[in-house]
Amino acid sequence: MTKTAVFGTGSWGTTFAMILAEAGNETVLWGRRPELVETINATGENPDYLPGIRLPGRLLATASAEEALAGADFVVLAVPSQTLRGSLAGWREHIPGDAVLVSLMKGVELGTTKRMSEVIREVAGVPEERVAVVSGPNLAKEIAQRQPAATVVACTDEAVAKRLQEACHLPPWFRPYTNLDVVGVELGGAVKNVIALAVGVAVGMGMGDNVAAMMITRGLAEISRLGAALGADPHTFSGLAGMGDLVATCTSPLSRNRTFGENLGRGMTLEEVVAATRQTAEGVKSCESVLELARKHDVEMPITEVVVGVVHDGMSPREAGMLLMSRSPKPERYGV
Repeated sequence: MTKTAVFGTGSWGTTFAMILAEAGNETVLWGRRPELVETINATGENPDYLPGIRLPGRLLATASAEEALAGADFVVLAVPSQTLRGSLAGWREHIPGDAVLVSLMKGVELGTTKRMSEVIREVAGVPEERVAVVSGPNLAKEIAQRQPAATVVACTDEAVAKRLQEACHLPPWFRPYTNLDVVGVELGGAVKNVIALAVGVAVGMGMGDNVAAMMITRGLAEISRLGAALGADPHTFSGLAGMGDLVATCTSPLSRNRTFGENLGRGMTLEEVVAATRQTAEGVKSCESVLELARKHDVEMPITEVVVGVVHDGMSPREAGMLLMSRSPKPERYGV
């Protein structure tokens, strides 16, 4: 039997652990708070992030990283992206020598501009064929309610990608597809959060569907340009990990980044929105590292620039909108 360890008791980490357990894997869910771990084991529910959702009886939770990692074939990482480096350094010595490390995280590290798979490889000292990425239009609450969804499992080693695909395939409601383009899948997942912030701000300001459609489409162009500069497969961005994830995150009220942006657009301060947000909106921090990464590769990303301006530099949403709409128009070449 395949053993899987999932690190992170947030909504997506818990949901993915539920998928793995129901798919027949021996699954352990690690959490940093012993009291939440005890509640999950005692009640079969994660009341903080998935209240009312019954978890599989075979899913066990623990606050011991050593216990979770013992004999694990897949180590799934679902912690906030900016905490990954420090957390993984503390778990590294207990990771089995042949385990595959799987990233559910959608961010770019501040300071280094490294993608999550790059951080994993660096900190854990593992080759790229032992690192996989899961990304797609995966709103955790819908999946936890067993609504149909699909995702992308990416690894440079096709055999590893297929093993992970088999481990998390749960007919008829969760279907994973494989992809060898780790770079494209990660960029799609990280940058869509930034675009969702922009869409949310526009919606919060009372803008209509034309503006949202414009932001989504031009946002996809930004993702594609950055992907091209980093060697991603352009086809990735027209699939689940690109357009699919972008649409879901930009349009759903379940999206943390979209909701965060809406609150900013309604006039709340950054501090007020942060205080009212229970879970991490990855785009809030990653927008800075995404913009830095783009500048390193001389890639133009105007939506990302104004998101950084609004979130971190005190720019008003109205000023950001004016800046975007007053830019000199360029020829529309192949949608980018």
